[in-house]
Amino acid sequence: MSSLPAPPAPAPEWAWFSDIDGTLIELADTPASLGNARHLPGLLTALSGRVGGALALVSGRPVANVLRLIAPCRIPVAGCHGLERLLPDGSLIRPPASSDLDRARRILAAFAADHPGVVFEDKDVVLGLHFRKVPQLEAACRAAVEQATSGNLGWFAGKMVFEVKPRGLDKGTAIQAFLDQTPFRGRLPVFLGDDLPDEAGFEVARARGGFGVLVGEPRPTRALYRLESVPAVLAWLSTLQAL
Repeated sequence: MSSLPAPPAPAPEWAWFSDIDGTLIELADTPASLGNARHLPGLLTALSGRVGGALALVSGRPVANVLRLIAPCRIPVAGCHGLERLLPDGSLIRPPASSDLDRARRILAAFAADHPGVVFEDKDVVLGLHFRKVPQLEAACRAAVEQATSGNLGWFAGKMVFEVKPRGLDKGTAIQAFLDQTPFRGRLPVFLGDDLPDEAGFEVARARGGFGVLVGEPRPTRALYRLESVPAVLAWLSTLQAL
């Protein structure tokens, strides 16, 4: 596996998109944790002002959770891996209720209740089984997720988690939609992310003339550049603030 270079010096005329966990803050022990994010509101407010508002967060967290994390900062957000989008005008787009998702919710909640250490995360439009505390149950969690996936649902793997969501929307489609709106329209897109679901965002950024930045250990990726850690990301972004 060839090592990716560090990204070029950041530019304020780009369209900026970033994951949160594992990218702007360190991964937390539990999905509900807000982690060590005290730096985020000030950082994001300053960066958004520097790039003319062309900054959005693209996260697996629900939009409401992200807004609590970054308050009082208010910027566009794609939550639940692209299923929710808080637009620049403040309106929220989210998918309708799903009977397939209700069935999956019952299966996964029951599985977690029967397996201590497994954490069931219900984000309303996305469901997750986290096995960070019990890595030996990875295969069992995957089997439960496969059983729960039916109809219009799909599943994917993340870092010590399997997640179930409706098909057709992901981080890439969220970035694509933002790029067709002001203030992102016409700008070169850059997306920072660390996990497998971020690959869809890397692909869209590259297809629209920009690039992805993988954060963390080297692995096969559609990103063109890599930063080794959250501190490396914050150091890189600090150069944008200084421009």
